[in-house]
Amino acid sequence: MASKLSFSLVSPEREVFSGLVDQVDAPGVEGDFGVLADHAPFMTALREGVVTVMDGSSRRQFLVEGGFADVTPAGLTILAERATEVAAV
Repeated sequence: MASKLSFSLVSPEREVFSGLVDQVDAPGVEGDFGVLADHAPFMTALREGVVTVMDGSSRRQFLVEGGFADVTPAGLTILAERATEVAAV
């Protein structure tokens, strides 16, 4: 079984999403990026756009309005200025 990525999406009001997932794609200020389990650590600012959370055949999308993404050995945390779920597929 493939490793899962621990992912947390947090806005100032609440934790919007938290769980183990396969992949997260996000809108970085220097370009879109994807994160899988065991990704190399990095931190980047986010621009307004859609964060897509993939787990098996499930896809959830969240509109974020800026913030930061922090990838560590423990997983990915996105601290968004604002985050709203826009679709669940």
